[in-house]
Amino acid sequence: MRVPFKEFLKKNLVLFDGAMGTELYNRGIFINTCYDELNLTRPKLIMEIHLAYITAGADVIETNTFGANRLKLQKYGLEDKTYDINFRGAVIAREAAGDEFYVAGSIGPLNLRLEPWGPLSEKEAQEIFLEQAKGLIDGGVDMIILETFSDLHVIQQALQAIKSKYDIPVIAQMTIGNDGNSLFGTPPEIFAAKLVQWGADVTGINCSVGPKPMLDALEKMTDVVSIPISIMPNAGTPVDVDGRNIYLATADYFAEYTRRFIQAGAGIVGGCCGTDPSFIKEMRKAIQSIQPRRTIQKQVEIKASEHRIPVIPAKEKSNFAKKICTGEFVTSVEIVPPRGTDASIPVEQAKLFKASGVDAINIPDGPRALSRMGAPFLSIMIQQQSDIEVILHYACRDRNLLGMVGDLLGMYAAGIKNILLITGDPPKMGTYPDATAVFDVDAIGLTNVVNSLNSGYDLGGNPIEKSTGYFIGVGVNPGAIDLDYEIRRFEWKVKAGAEYAITQPVFDNDLFLKFKSRIRHLKIPIIAGVWPLVSVRNAEFMNNEVPGASVPDHIMKRMYATKTKEEAQETGIEIARETIRLLRKEIAGVQVSMPFGKSKYPLDVLKEVL
Repeated sequence: MRVPFKEFLKKNLVLFDGAMGTELYNRGIFINTCYDELNLTRPKLIMEIHLAYITAGADVIETNTFGANRLKLQKYGLEDKTYDINFRGAVIAREAAGDEFYVAGSIGPLNLRLEPWGPLSEKEAQEIFLEQAKGLIDGGVDMIILETFSDLHVIQQALQAIKSKYDIPVIAQMTIGNDGNSLFGTPPEIFAAKLVQWGADVTGINCSVGPKPMLDALEKMTDVVSIPISIMPNAGTPVDVDGRNIYLATADYFAEYTRRFIQAGAGIVGGCCGTDPSFIKEMRKAIQSIQPRRTIQKQVEIKASEHRIPVIPAKEKSNFAKKICTGEFVTSVEIVPPRGTDASIPVEQAKLFKASGVDAINIPDGPRALSRMGAPFLSIMIQQQSDIEVILHYACRDRNLLGMVGDLLGMYAAGIKNILLITGDPPKMGTYPDATAVFDVDAIGLTNVVNSLNSGYDLGGNPIEKSTGYFIGVGVNPGAIDLDYEIRRFEWKVKAGAEYAITQPVFDNDLFLKFKSRIRHLKIPIIAGVWPLVSVRNAEFMNNEVPGASVPDHIMKRMYATKTKEEAQETGIEIARETIRLLRKEIAGVQVSMPFGKSKYPLDVLKEVL
């Protein structure tokens, strides 16, 4: 049973958790999402992050409410849910923390300046902060943490308003630049003393910069305050890499600075943007080396709802799933939807493949952003008229989240059981380059969505009448230029619920085997994409114009050496067969593409397998 936080702080070095926002982004939640609303729409995801930090060693977890004030929620049309979002954020964190760990209610700054430099009065600001604090306190937080404030005038209103109404510990943290001053230019020794004067129980700094500038600021703060000081840096300064902000500091680096922070006088340490549970785990080790503590045993599992909905085991989801789960080698052929309304040719081709022993038909969803018949509709027609299972590729590009959930429920009711979740090619590649892409989520986020439906819950965490039973597949590219990034995304897809993966076309066997050696820890069946090259031009097209495909020089040389059209076709088919022979022990099956819509090519490739 936990003692009051201030009493715990007197006797212990306290470790807070790491980032919530960047962790949500890493788990597939787009930055245009209202992260605070996820307390209502994705409570299980928030719970998982809290539990990950507790497992890593945090004493205190912060609620997912940093931006949950009325002003910031207003741009999402959610201002009337301010109390609910804060209350639910506190309840989720409280459930994760249980009786052993502490919960801090996170409150961030406003998005408007105060008078006389802005339109907001001090009274209005105080009312906004109190509204947020009430939801958090009613939800069961142990303390309030005011964080990432740059304006002393604003944090003063928050601090004094909360302390005047509630008897609860308040941690007040400013953010600083590389010079150690607040972003408004106030030195740390000045703002630290002010926060003490206004009633803070703990004063500190967080966000914006990495450990080194914070250590310099900490040394100035300890000279002027006698209350505990908290330090929660970013994982360094973010660097723009191909349009993404990447934090370069490592967990080991943070562990070293944890010791330095404590030696310099910090009583509370934690992480901000870019830090994840691995950082907190190493920080806990550093603290343990300074102040060993009693190991608290806690079962960090998401508590099951009383409303239990039967979940379909993987091997019972489809015949295709059963074969993979029992270790049988599976085969599938890709049929691209027609450009018009006539589906008779794809249906007849599917019948031929069924008769030849192929296990399933892959139906891509708008590949290369070209306008074609909708993949779900063709999938349903093929299953109904050809009596062969399909693997429906489903892209995030064209539908918002609400539409995707509707599609997923409807497609499952119509008999679709195998699905491959992909982000989708951007519209500028295709038929209508001015078309608008939606991308409410990417493939990682959509995997979470389908996994939730498979577990019997909608996006709000509400039970649905009957769970779906999709066999969830995802795409992966062994030849990605940035393979580390590709593998990180693949790890998140598996963590989100992926049960198998299909690769981009494999031409370089050595490259595939190196990739496979790096993902063995994921224990997920891999189906290799195979494309039978049918001409030199086809090889050049695949190598230069198809995203994710790369034909190595030795394959190109073999194709260039052919003298006739027939010889090129035979060479391309033999290369595809070689790929299957060489990789068979490393893969669960193959997906063979059908160049130019000719069924002869995949059947010739699969002669040795069928």
